[in-house]
Amino acid sequence: MPICVFDVAGDGTTSVPNDTNLTGDGVYRWWHFDLADPMLVPWAEQHLHPIAGGALVQPKTRPRCDRFEGGLILNLRGINLNVGEDADEMISVRIYADEDVLVTVRRNKVFAIDAIRRLAEAGSAPPSTAEFLEHLITGLTDRVDQHVATIDERTDHYEIALEDKDTPMPRDLPDNRRAVIRLRRYLEPQRAALSKLSTLDLPMIPEAVALSLRELANRAAIDVEELDELQGRLISVQEEHDANIAQRQARHGYVLSLAAAIFLPLGFLTGLFGVNVAGMPGVDSPNAFAVLCLSMLGLSALMVILLKLVRWL
Repeated sequence: MPICVFDVAGDGTTSVPNDTNLTGDGVYRWWHFDLADPMLVPWAEQHLHPIAGGALVQPKTRPRCDRFEGGLILNLRGINLNVGEDADEMISVRIYADEDVLVTVRRNKVFAIDAIRRLAEAGSAPPSTAEFLEHLITGLTDRVDQHVATIDERTDHYEIALEDKDTPMPRDLPDNRRAVIRLRRYLEPQRAALSKLSTLDLPMIPEAVALSLRELANRAAIDVEELDELQGRLISVQEEHDANIAQRQARHGYVLSLAAAIFLPLGFLTGLFGVNVAGMPGVDSPNAFAVLCLSMLGLSALMVILLKLVRWL
């Protein structure tokens, strides 16, 4: 059984049909299914062309736009806003649209479709399939814009924090790098699909809607370009953090090397004079320890002077 089905009139008012025909008495009939519905495959085989029906029930999809007879087959992706899910694991919506019928299939809840469903339940659905697509793509694109803007704000924060060279690497930096990669994986083909959709010459898409679709395709292209920039910026932040860590480690190693250079001859002297054998000088002199300490202090000063002369210090 479909999640919902509505007959939509020219003024946007809706009614729930009593029959199971593909189309109804309204301007168009909207069928909305869950991909896991066991009745979806037999319904698609009964009512749709095998190519259109097969596109709706494919287990794996990528964004696409193909003209099919007088309508179109369209696959899109949206930000995953379901609770407990990663937003950048984009969820798909499969669409077959013609002038008098529109079929949508989803695997997970798509909030942009749910918003249209609430409009339909309130009797104010998009009055044509073209306007339905415009409304849906606008909702998907708005959510993509917001998510990309969120990653951009985080990246700005990372870059500002780098002004302090001792700032530790953000724990969520690798997560954001992976998020950008996953988003771009789907948004690049989605940009191409929306660009193709905006140029299709279909009777079902009036010029006013086509203009809006071209603007949405442009926004999708901007999102892809923004992701390209974010990917480069995040790599730069990662590399600068790595360079700062390497610099701190080199500085610490340098300090330890200088300390070793100064204390190595002192360790040799203390080891030599700590030998417990007869004949050691100063054994019977009460001032021998003070003389040894002063000699070691002088040797330390001499080592510091030598390190400065060779520009190691």
